[in-house]
Amino acid sequence: MNTQQVLIIGYVWVEPNSSAAGSRMLQLIEQFLQQGFKITFSSPSQKSEKATSLNSLGIDEVAIELNNASFNDFIKELQPTIVLFDRFMMEEQFGWRVAENCPNAIRILDTEDLHFLRKTRHQQLKKGEEFTTEALLKSDDAKREISSILRCDMSLIISTYEMDLLKSTFKVDEKILYYLPFLLDKIDENQTKEWKPFEEREHFIFIGNFFHKPNVDAVLTLKTEVWSEIRKQLPKAEVHIYGAYASQQINQLHNKKEGFIIKGFAEDAKEVVGNARVVLAPLRFGAGIKGKLTEAMICGTPSVTTEIGAEGMCYRFPWNGFVENDFTAFSNKAIKLYTDEKLLIEYQKNGVEIINQIYDKEKLGVPFINQIKEIQYNLEQHRTQNFLGSLLQHQTLQATKYMSKWIEAKNK
Repeated sequence: MNTQQVLIIGYVWVEPNSSAAGSRMLQLIEQFLQQGFKITFSSPSQKSEKATSLNSLGIDEVAIELNNASFNDFIKELQPTIVLFDRFMMEEQFGWRVAENCPNAIRILDTEDLHFLRKTRHQQLKKGEEFTTEALLKSDDAKREISSILRCDMSLIISTYEMDLLKSTFKVDEKILYYLPFLLDKIDENQTKEWKPFEEREHFIFIGNFFHKPNVDAVLTLKTEVWSEIRKQLPKAEVHIYGAYASQQINQLHNKKEGFIIKGFAEDAKEVVGNARVVLAPLRFGAGIKGKLTEAMICGTPSVTTEIGAEGMCYRFPWNGFVENDFTAFSNKAIKLYTDEKLLIEYQKNGVEIINQIYDKEKLGVPFINQIKEIQYNLEQHRTQNFLGSLLQHQTLQATKYMSKWIEAKNK
């Protein structure tokens, strides 16, 4: 086979220091580069100064437009063999154009996390309802995102929980699903030797991108439900809140007297997490796997989180800290972890095991590339067997195509 040409259609430009989604995208890019694939990264979004330069990795960067036939000319000329959609919104916008102009390109969806799961949980939380799968089945967002998954030849699913949900609740054929968590370096002894010892670590930390609603809610929860109890028992301890794109709502929570410190964007997340004693992540809704929690493990910093925080992340391995939904107990567990050196060392080891057993990129990378090649080799048969996908592709091509052409005509 000639050199593979990969086209990535990004929801945003890559910002690995701002979000887990940015790191995830770089991990996928690294897998393609290792195979010697040629990569073009395109996005309809505005570029921020935090975006990483992909040109330096030998990747072409191309700005594209929504609802514009110029994309057809661009993709016809590029003739990619692999098209990767970053989140289902990009597949909705560009999938039909890819199918029409490059029918033989394998279409891969990187879900990042299941958006409909996160949104439904958020809606139910706001209404004070218990989360149910019935609410998911009624969700319009679920219908959109699962249609996208069905139309693609392969969808990358990041957590074991989401994999099970798609197969059991939504009856999605597992032939078009592929479990691919974060692709991380193994933690070796040299790294663990460089971790700061217990007595040199201080304070609690929360880190997360504030464009992401679960992070905003988690910090508000930390302030109202968790922090006062910790501070009462540990009057010298502080919690440092880091993250890109902090809003006024977040910045207003800064209170030196209470030890609640808003720090803003961290230039080096690993450094600030590695200096802290405990990561706090009281997430009340969300989906996918949490970059802040894998980062904590990599830095030897135990964490206290909720069931939603730890969901789909550690398989059967014990957590590198505590998983607690009740916020009084959450505060007490955080205090226990902060003050007990033996416990901290034990949980550091749990974190190493989770990263090395579940997220080892050496173990995950080769089967992922092989799966792509196998689908490419049997693409016609693979699509014939995905009847619901071809049915949706047919319907969508008609509906989306004419909607998009109408918008395009109107814009002229």
